[in-house]
Amino acid sequence: MTLLEVRDLALEYGTEGGPLRAVDGISFDLDEHEALGIIGESGSGKTSMAIALMRLLPKNATLVGGSVTFRGTDITALSDDDYRSQVRWSGMAMVFQGAMTSLNPVIRVGDQIMERSIADGVSKTAARATAEGLLTRVGLPTSTMSRYPHELSGGMKQRVMIATALTHDPPLLILDEPTSALDVSIQAQIMNLLKELKAERGISMLFVTHDLALASDLCDRIAVVYAGQVREIGRAADVLTDPQDPYTQRLLASIPSLHDAKPPDFLPGAPPDLREDLPGCRFAARCALAFSRCVEAPPPLIEVKPDQWSRCWLHEPEAKAIADAEREDDEAGPTAAEVST
Repeated sequence: MTLLEVRDLALEYGTEGGPLRAVDGISFDLDEHEALGIIGESGSGKTSMAIALMRLLPKNATLVGGSVTFRGTDITALSDDDYRSQVRWSGMAMVFQGAMTSLNPVIRVGDQIMERSIADGVSKTAARATAEGLLTRVGLPTSTMSRYPHELSGGMKQRVMIATALTHDPPLLILDEPTSALDVSIQAQIMNLLKELKAERGISMLFVTHDLALASDLCDRIAVVYAGQVREIGRAADVLTDPQDPYTQRLLASIPSLHDAKPPDFLPGAPPDLREDLPGCRFAARCALAFSRCVEAPPPLIEVKPDQWSRCWLHEPEAKAIADAEREDDEAGPTAAEVST
């Protein structure tokens, strides 16, 4: 059953250089008990999308289009008070990037975990019992309740943030680069914890990351995001072993392989400036397969294989024929008349 439906979500930031469209028409579904990985380079709009879902936008950000349906309700139409009481933390909760700075340094950990429960009218005794149970579940001693954040390691802080997000037992957990500041061994511990929570509690997850390896370890499906748009989405195994979009292909080619002597393939160039008018394919300037049709915006996601979708002109039959013809002309080289001139 579908838990979350995002349709044509668009978000702009006001900047000195003009509006910056960080999220531009993103659409996807998330089923109950499913983990969806949101993959992309820095600046691709992953975090902006996540905070838009949580309605925690900074003052210079504006949601300019689209809808978000959660449990059958269009939550973009809710007032701030209704959203706060019906959705945030009880419906969906978020573990933010950088646990090092997410906790208040002068308040004890236990008080920070209990804060939302007490604000909702839960007794302090009941809130403490819940917090201690969650700390135990994420592998921390209950004595952590009385400690200050500076007394904890990075991995312990991240576990505290996960425990805090689980306080109201939400069916959806949004994780924004939850292991980016941790060393490899602690990353593995956090990933194992997330997999256990998914299996035990049936929690759905949106896992925002730039690390394809981590996404493959946790996620059932993967959405690849570039310049504010979804480039490819499908089952994790399909996207990682048989990518259909040129951008996904280049991302995977840039990863070192343990079993292949071929060196990683550098992805040249940089993402486009999202303050500019971008009428064509946003990846065209960096794409080795670009052809004349790429000056036009590609069609919405095309189903290339069952449950695997890509945003590329090469999957539209008529455009693919044009690309093949242009490639044949390039391989044939100049004509004798062209050489003589």
